[in-house]
Amino acid sequence: MMTPVEAFLRYQAVERGASAHTLRSYRADLDQFLRFLAARRVKQIVHVDVRLVRQYLAWLYEARLSRASIARKLAAIRSCLAFLTRRGRLSKNPAREVRAPRVPSKLVSFLPVDEAMGLLDHLFPTSIGGVRDKAILEMLYATGTRVAELCRLDLADLDRSRGAVRVRGKGNRERIIPVGDAALRAVDAYLAIRGDADGPLFWNLRGGRLTVRSVHRIVRARSRAAGLTRRVSPHTLRHTFATHMLDAGADLRLIQDLLGHSRLSTTQRYTHVSADHLMKVYDAAHPRALSGGVPIPSESSPGGTKAGGRR
Repeated sequence: MMTPVEAFLRYQAVERGASAHTLRSYRADLDQFLRFLAARRVKQIVHVDVRLVRQYLAWLYEARLSRASIARKLAAIRSCLAFLTRRGRLSKNPAREVRAPRVPSKLVSFLPVDEAMGLLDHLFPTSIGGVRDKAILEMLYATGTRVAELCRLDLADLDRSRGAVRVRGKGNRERIIPVGDAALRAVDAYLAIRGDADGPLFWNLRGGRLTVRSVHRIVRARSRAAGLTRRVSPHTLRHTFATHMLDAGADLRLIQDLLGHSRLSTTQRYTHVSADHLMKVYDAAHPRALSGGVPIPSESSPGGTKAGGRR
């Protein structure tokens, strides 16, 4: 008979379409919790109460885990107990009464426009590997896809006539993302070499599907070759995509849809406005921002100058 945790993991895999990475994370966190319970002679997770969950968090604090790790482990327990509550194995979810640790928000790094263009316009080798890497970088920046989503792309997902790509995100939710001309040209150049065979869009050098780890290596290597000193990952390009879209005036809800976020609050953590853009908006909008708060005469005033910008 399936254990409660196994039933939860099966539900996540089959009904929620959780990724292999998510399932591994859930299993590891729940297995650790089960070992904690076993040491206290609690045989089943359905026998958990609020006191045990709080003891577990205190034990994690004593083990000097980061707040982010503790919050993640508590979230896994909450999800599992919520599932068991819906299935009638528990009368209520005791983990809901336990407050998660406050995790300080982290700003993920992004590339300024000049560095992003320098990376994408860097001279790539004309070999199939170089042309493929150029297409990968262009697609990551043009679409803001997660690296796992990029690796799952098939040639059939790319609609070159419409300039769009169909992406399968978390929970197997599909979304359509526009693809810019530069990225389409890079992909066309790659396909002209490797051919239009069906299956994965991006191949490894043996003709198989490219892995997430390989794309990480490609992005790191190409960013170093372009002279970037900061650490650049596929997620950096995702965050760069969102930041540049926001700076150009894109609506936050649109960015949420393009990134595939289920909650707007997640998008707000991923995106932030650059300092240059903030200063431009401030200068344009605030009536006392110009010339240190001294009103600037209009062009029609005697000796007037044209208003606009800091002097």
